[in-house]
Amino acid sequence: MADPKQQASIERMRRFDIRPRRKLGQNFLIDNNILDVISTAADLHVDDVVLEVGGGLGVLSEFLAARVSKLQVIEIDNKLSDALDDAVGGFENVLVHYGDAVDIDFGELDPKPTKLIANLPYNVAATCVIKAFYELPALELCCVMAQREVGERLTAKPSNKLYAGTSVLVQAISDNTTTRKLSRNIFHPVPNVDSSLVTLKRTAENPPPEFNALVHGAFAHRRKPLAGSLALIRRGHDDADTIKQRAVAALAELGYDANTRAEQLPATDFLRLNELISEDRG
Repeated sequence: MADPKQQASIERMRRFDIRPRRKLGQNFLIDNNILDVISTAADLHVDDVVLEVGGGLGVLSEFLAARVSKLQVIEIDNKLSDALDDAVGGFENVLVHYGDAVDIDFGELDPKPTKLIANLPYNVAATCVIKAFYELPALELCCVMAQREVGERLTAKPSNKLYAGTSVLVQAISDNTTTRKLSRNIFHPVPNVDSSLVTLKRTAENPPPEFNALVHGAFAHRRKPLAGSLALIRRGHDDADTIKQRAVAALAELGYDANTRAEQLPATDFLRLNELISEDRG
């Protein structure tokens, strides 16, 4: 006899002849037991406008639709349209968009989502979290299921081998409130990697646009000193000759020497570094 907690997912796969597509990173959520955990972690309210990336078989979509004001679902695979319609077709507060979330401007969604709650495809998880925060200034929270290494990268601290530009961009504007390990058995097919439920709450407004470029430039050559990495990435630009000097001066003001590497600075110091370099440029 089928487990009633898995019945909707398994039944939709059978009824609509759905086979997970590995190239799309599809590992469908099949166990409803995790849904109440997500609801608590995401602090769901009836007035929330939620963005879900990767609607899949609609298990999470159906759960959210019954509890929030508006649900915007993005799904790359239009072959899942029948299953998704089966899950949320009866809800008037759901909008389903078929396309690649990486290419969709979240800022164009109407109404604007205030929370990202999703079982994210492994290959775009970090990208979607950053896009959501930076393209949706009113976004308050991300509560996502993702590959455990992605969660560890998002929350990694300086000098950790997983600490990277992704870590800085996320930690500059949010705090990790909860991280929960997930059983591989709540997904189908069972993934070859471990997963986590990660919740990030916004703590600050988005920094100016040049912050993103600074962070990516700083980590572009992570074995080199930060100032040298910035100089390399700015080759061919008007400020190529002065960026290293300005970066060294800014680092000194923050208490770092010229050989400091990007992985040594916390997000708060990256924010200040960006301010000092911008002031010097001005």
